[in-house]
Amino acid sequence: MKYMMMMFGDAEDMMAEREPEWVREMIAFMTDFDGELRKSGELVFDEGLAFPKTAKVVSLDNGGQVVVSDGPFAEAKESLAGFWVIDVKDEARALELAGRVAVWSQKVEIRGIPDGPPEV
Repeated sequence: MKYMMMMFGDAEDMMAEREPEWVREMIAFMTDFDGELRKSGELVFDEGLAFPKTAKVVSLDNGGQVVVSDGPFAEAKESLAGFWVIDVKDEARALELAGRVAVWSQKVEIRGIPDGPPEV
């Protein structure tokens, strides 16, 4: 089953608040973790995201015109910092992996990726 494992937090604040050694250890963990997932065949793909302040939101105004605004969609302290798409045997394995990441992140969310749209 495929899952998206999403890491939430404020990377910019984390970089400013944590000691450089902690940041280096976190980056080393992420590099090793990605390598383990690749080696096991469980990694579909993963990416880290730019800081939220670089985000653009595209929406429609009341007249149906496209509007682009600066900043993240949600006005929240925590935002999506990065993600993995994993293909694992079951939810228990996905949660096990998320638990390893949670040590370094404020929150990790897991969502299943269905094979197709829901039946109507």
